[in-house]
Amino acid sequence: MDLGLTGKVAIVGASSKGLGKASALALAREGARVTICARTAADLDAAAEQIRGETGVEVLAVPADLASAEGIESVVAATVERFGGVDVLVNNSGGPPPGKFEDLTDADWRAAYEALTLNFVRSVRLVLPHMREQGWGRIIGIQSSSVKQPVPYIDLSNGIRPGIAGLMKAIMPDLAKDRITINLVLPGTFLTSRIHPGLADGTAHIDKTVEEQLAPLAAAIPMGRLGEPMELGNLVAFLASQQASYITGAVYQVDGGSIKSNV
Repeated sequence: MDLGLTGKVAIVGASSKGLGKASALALAREGARVTICARTAADLDAAAEQIRGETGVEVLAVPADLASAEGIESVVAATVERFGGVDVLVNNSGGPPPGKFEDLTDADWRAAYEALTLNFVRSVRLVLPHMREQGWGRIIGIQSSSVKQPVPYIDLSNGIRPGIAGLMKAIMPDLAKDRITINLVLPGTFLTSRIHPGLADGTAHIDKTVEEQLAPLAAAIPMGRLGEPMELGNLVAFLASQQASYITGAVYQVDGGSIKSNV
């Protein structure tokens, strides 16, 4: 299937590793030019080289702290300067640290709000003028299963992410007037360094010890395994495509059946 992404320009947040990197790679495989961004320049450069080497597309790597307004502004400005606009935004910010409600301080909540909600708001706000001008755009937010079901011991996510889903639904009708779609993807448990430090580059080098350590997590998932990052990346690429032009305001869970919600 031709996804119609050849030559499109995509920004993918937090994309030096894990789900962000997989999303950038999936878009690049479809011919999109990609801006990747993260705080650690060395990891970012390595990811850019891998994506260029595998796909041959143009990749712009911008070191930036996406929890700050200045960081997001620098990424969008660099993308527009290099490529002339923005067609696709994949908003991805990683997750907040674990913590139970009674242990969290005001500073913890402010930092999480900055990293999750304001990250989403600022990114969308900055790319919208470019998408409106061309009358076409795709916005995909990589969020969390906590949008539908609370995650144990991560009450920062439980308290913040459902509000992002509400905002997405609220602004969707206005964006649709300019043929801009906006959707959320909710990952379950994936084989990334967030789960185990030895998984930064996927599953190619999982040894028996790591496999045994992850076995209890896998056993709790109806599919009996953790997700491969590219399984989510491929969905992101589809939602960014011309083929998904009638899908907007939707929430997709990619979780191996873990979420128990009916909707």
